[in-house]
Amino acid sequence: MEQQLFILFVLKCFVLTNQAVKGSEVFSNLGNLSLNYSYDEDEEIISESSPCNKTVPGFNNMGMTIVYIIVFVFAIVGNSVVVFVVFNMKKSKTSTDIYLMHLAIADLLFCLTLPFWAVKCNAGWIFGNFLCKLLSGFQEASAYSGVFLLACISVDRYFAIVRATRVLSSHHLLVKVICSIVWLVAVMLSLPVVIKRESIDTEFGVSICFENVTGESSDRWRVTLRVLRHTLGFFLPLVVMAVCYGWTVVTLFHTRNQQKHKAMRVILAIVLAFILCWLPYNVTVLIDTLIQGGSLELTTCETHYTVIAMLSVTEILAFMHCAVNPVLYAFVGQKFRNQLLSALYRHGLISKRLQMAYRKGSAGSVGSLRSRNTSVTM
Repeated sequence: MEQQLFILFVLKCFVLTNQAVKGSEVFSNLGNLSLNYSYDEDEEIISESSPCNKTVPGFNNMGMTIVYIIVFVFAIVGNSVVVFVVFNMKKSKTSTDIYLMHLAIADLLFCLTLPFWAVKCNAGWIFGNFLCKLLSGFQEASAYSGVFLLACISVDRYFAIVRATRVLSSHHLLVKVICSIVWLVAVMLSLPVVIKRESIDTEFGVSICFENVTGESSDRWRVTLRVLRHTLGFFLPLVVMAVCYGWTVVTLFHTRNQQKHKAMRVILAIVLAFILCWLPYNVTVLIDTLIQGGSLELTTCETHYTVIAMLSVTEILAFMHCAVNPVLYAFVGQKFRNQLLSALYRHGLISKRLQMAYRKGSAGSVGSLRSRNTSVTM
C-alpha cells in the first residue's frame, strides 16, 4: 500500500510540474497533459461501468510529432557525418572508432523509424502489417545494439587508459567479431517483438502497431519482455559503464596531464546523457509494468491518463539519445574535427587553405592520453 501511495504521489507531482511549465508551443503541447480535463470526485474512481478513455483528454499529439521530426533530422545529419569520417580514416583508426561507427549505424537505423512513429501520433498506424513488424524490429535491434556498443566503448576506454594497453586496438579483427556478436544478440532479442507485433484495428476506427498477445499468458508475456528490456537494455549496460568510467576517472584524476580535465568532462557527459535520456523512460515503463502485472492498481482516471502521457513524453526523451550520441562521442573530440576536415579536403569539398585555417591551434600536444590509444571520442 505504501508503494502504491508513493508512486501515485510521484505521478501527481509530474502533473503539477507540467501544469506549471510555461515554454514554447512545442513543449506546451507536451506538457498539456491534464489542463483540459475536469472530473468530479464521484466520477474519480475507475469502475467497470464507467471506464477511462483510451486516449488522454487535452493531450496534443502535434507537439510529439514535431519533436520526432527534429530528432530525426539532427540524428540523420550527425550520425551520417560520423560514419563518413570513420569510414574515410586510414591508418589512424582505433578500436573505439570502429565501435563508434557501428554505434552511428545503429542510431541511423533507429532514427529512420521516427518519421513513421511521428505519423502514427496523429493518424494511427496506416503503414500495414509488414512495416509494423519490420520497423519495430529495426527499432528494437538498434536500441539493444546501441546500448551494448556504449558498454563496449566504456570497456575499451578502460583498457586504453586504466590498463594502458593497446591489445584490443591492435586486433581490429577481434573488435569486428565483438561488433558482429553485438548485432547478432540484438537481432535475437528483437525477434519476439517482430513475431508478436501486428497492425491491429481498434474499436475506435484507428489502427495501432502493437503486440498481439491474447490469452492467459498475455500479461506474463508483456511483463517478461519488459523485464528483459530493463535488465539487458538499461541496468546491466549502465553498471558496466559506471564501473569502467569510474575507474577511468580515478586514473585520470591521478594523472598529471593538461587534457585530463577535458577527458573527465567528456566521460561525465557520456554517463549523464545516458542516464538523463533513458532513466525516466525506464522508470515510467517499470511503473506501467507493475500496473499491467497487477502489482499496482490505478484508482483514478487522472492517474491512468498521466501514466499514458508519461510513457509518450519519456519515450521521446529516450529517442533523443540517438541525436546526442554523435555530439558526445565525436564532435567534442579534436581528432574527429581534424579527420572531418581531412576527409572533406580529400573529396574536394573544401580547400587546403580552409582546412589549415580550421586546424590552426588544434594540432598541438595532447599529452600522454594520445599515446594511450586516444580515439575520436576523446
